[in-house]
Amino acid sequence: MGSSLPPKEANLFKVIVKSYETKQYKKGLKAADAILKKFPEHGETLSMKGLTLNCMDRKSEAYDLVRRGLKNDLKSHVCWHVYGLLYRSDREYREAIKCYRNALKIDPDNIEILRDLSLLQVQMRDLTGFVETRQQLLALKPNHRMNWIGFAVAHHLNSNAAKAIDILEAYEGTLEDDYPPENERYEHGEMLLYKISLLEECGLLERALDEMYKKEAKIVDKLAFKEQMASILLKLSLFEEGEKIYRSLLFMNPDNYRYLIGLQQCVGLYSEKGEYTSAEIERLDALYKSLRQQYSWSSAAKRIPLDFLEGDKFREAADNYVRPLLTKGVPSLFSDLSPLYDHNGKASILEELFLHLEDSLKSTGCFPGSSKKEPPSTIMWTLFLISQHYDRQGQHSLALSKIDEAIEHTPTVIDLYSIKGRILEHAGDLPAAAALADEARSMDLADRYLNSECVMRMLQADQVGLAEKTAVLFTKDGDQHNNLHDMQCMWYELASGESYLRQGDLGRALKNFLAVEKHYSDMTEDQFDFHSYCLRKMTLRAYVSMLKFQNQLHSHEYFHKAAVGAIRCYIKLHDYPSKSTTEESDEMSKLPPSQRKKMRQKQKKAEARAKKEAEERNEEETSSGISKSSKRQNARPVDLDPHGEKLLQVEDPLLEASKYLKLLQSNSANSLETHILSFEVNMKKQKILLAFQAVKKLLKLNEDDPDCHRCLIKFFHKISSFTSAVTDSEKLVWNVLEAERPHISQLSGKSLIEVNESFLEKHKDSLMHRAAAAELLYVLEPDKKIEAIKLIEDSKNISAVGDGEVGPMWKLQDCVSVHKLLETVFNNQDAASRWKARCAEYFPYSTRFGGCRSSAVTCIVNNDRHNLPPENGVADSHSLNGKMYALKDLKIQ
Repeated sequence: MGSSLPPKEANLFKVIVKSYETKQYKKGLKAADAILKKFPEHGETLSMKGLTLNCMDRKSEAYDLVRRGLKNDLKSHVCWHVYGLLYRSDREYREAIKCYRNALKIDPDNIEILRDLSLLQVQMRDLTGFVETRQQLLALKPNHRMNWIGFAVAHHLNSNAAKAIDILEAYEGTLEDDYPPENERYEHGEMLLYKISLLEECGLLERALDEMYKKEAKIVDKLAFKEQMASILLKLSLFEEGEKIYRSLLFMNPDNYRYLIGLQQCVGLYSEKGEYTSAEIERLDALYKSLRQQYSWSSAAKRIPLDFLEGDKFREAADNYVRPLLTKGVPSLFSDLSPLYDHNGKASILEELFLHLEDSLKSTGCFPGSSKKEPPSTIMWTLFLISQHYDRQGQHSLALSKIDEAIEHTPTVIDLYSIKGRILEHAGDLPAAAALADEARSMDLADRYLNSECVMRMLQADQVGLAEKTAVLFTKDGDQHNNLHDMQCMWYELASGESYLRQGDLGRALKNFLAVEKHYSDMTEDQFDFHSYCLRKMTLRAYVSMLKFQNQLHSHEYFHKAAVGAIRCYIKLHDYPSKSTTEESDEMSKLPPSQRKKMRQKQKKAEARAKKEAEERNEEETSSGISKSSKRQNARPVDLDPHGEKLLQVEDPLLEASKYLKLLQSNSANSLETHILSFEVNMKKQKILLAFQAVKKLLKLNEDDPDCHRCLIKFFHKISSFTSAVTDSEKLVWNVLEAERPHISQLSGKSLIEVNESFLEKHKDSLMHRAAAAELLYVLEPDKKIEAIKLIEDSKNISAVGDGEVGPMWKLQDCVSVHKLLETVFNNQDAASRWKARCAEYFPYSTRFGGCRSSAVTCIVNNDRHNLPPENGVADSHSLNGKMYALKDLKIQ
């Protein structure tokens, strides 16, 4: 580096490099300027000056200098390396890799460049290239531990675990017998555990077990050692030895479910489906009784038997489990018990048990069969539990009566208000649920969880402005948007986006959904620093686990919701383009291509100028009374599009939707929603074969789903209306469809009308299936609109009766979807009104259907009664709105 310079300037060049490494950028710039006074066209100095400026956020100057430096010295590996570093800082990894490869053509044995290249290759998952680069590094520095480990990890990631084992064993062969020294024992132990996990992954279990016995003394992490030992013994069917290990692990942590399941497997009493014979249940019961005697404080040993016990034994075990928790007052008890509701018959046993406990506490103040008086709070927690039980069963009136009784008993318990809000949300009264959540929040203003829950309820009720004002209470400097974005608060952004989408504000909705997508991009970038760190610190198992997690990152639920929301926005934007966008595209289409290009360039320049002016303005505003260092620290990028208006100005919304659709197809391929969206987008783009591919995948996932049936019938109905094929590509498409149609079992030898009738007959008791069949009847035979509406109206709600309340089998959201269908697709307001009136009976708390007990209707009644608006615009029974009316007469002695 700097070899073409005289000695004095060469020393100054070393100062530039050292200053860059130690982040003393001003010192580096001073040294660079000193060299450039004498040698203004020295390529390496220009490149290093550009790299330094890049670290000072002067990117445009940096790129100019680095390109100029490269132009002056194309055969310098330093210039190419610096150019690669510049691209890397801007996340342009592919371009950075090209630069590194050019640098290596000039200096093929440069270890720094090879190391930087390997980091980018693993980041981009170029695993073949990663193996080659790591091999080069090992060949250049075989006495460096990190190079051996990096080469082994590269082969493991490249699906060659056997080769990775060989490399680690070769590395061990280079070590002395007394290795490791005391200060490297943990790192060496981690390497040994990693090697054992590789042996287990390759199925070399006996060899892995031998390795564990031999190297036990050198492994520091004894807990991980025991867990891996137990896993290998179990796979080798050495159950007695495995049982001993699991029992020793349970002695350390008797509440660990994995250890308990491992013990069950060792004694031959484990079923993944949870299905056991009566003899197995008796043996399991005996096992857990012994564990409860040994570990009386273990909640897992008491809870797990509830999953496999049945009948009277289940009732007795559940009774013994809930009593101490009700006495103690554990708010999460119902969450703990809720998985039992998926087991046949257990919900009714739990209901009977809870009511029996309530009756006994009310009549005697004791639990059944006990003479010990319970504290007054026990009955309150019992009512709290029963209200959640009825809510889960869909019996919202009973749930509300029980929670109101609990509030009347102890009006100061915050959890009661939170649960009442949740019940009202499930019942369909979203404004009242938000008011109750605000009531709970006002009872403890320092509780962040209550604040977050309140914000979520407000967003569900489309009270976005109020939600923002509430969220700002827990952000710095009152700048809620930036803080929530910086904190990657995705639940807030998703809920906001969904609320704006419901209200038709596509710009703001898109802005929130794309913000979530940006967080996932940042998470992908965040792994970069760990590639060298984990190899250096030898946290190899955690590192490989992190890389596997990153490979599946975009299959996470939050990303799926954000991508689906963004696609929905783009579809709506395609169907109903904004006025400004339409006018602009019309004006642009009138211009010749050359002028159109100039116009776009002008727009980009104007946007850049506006951004710069806004940043300068922001800097001036924050400069008064603030030091330069703190100003730089607090400076935030200016949001030039707070309402997402520019996001709506896309030339082809479906093209943007396709970008997110591809991510969903590669990461959420098992989701019906992914392929339904694929069908919609590709039908709008006239991509017939891609739409057909989506239909086939839907049929494979769930052929009985109503949306799947919709896509199938709509697809073949649409192509039947197309004119005959003319071009070669059209003929090819028709040939493919003709060849594939006989393989679809639903269509074999039937017309589309017959297919729809068969579907209706098969699912005649399901509301959503009847609605789908009715919609398609109208699509196939438009003159049968009345008959199609009658199909929906003839649907029967098979209700479950319990304790004087009719519990609807229909789901509120399904009924809302049917109401929208009648309003939009059928465009029949009379039928929609009839359906609304019918659903108002089934869902009396629903504001959507104007139920008689909903806050909206209560508001109207109160207005008529008092000729005054209710306080804060919400019904008195649910209005609360941050004021504790229940405490108005409470006196503190």
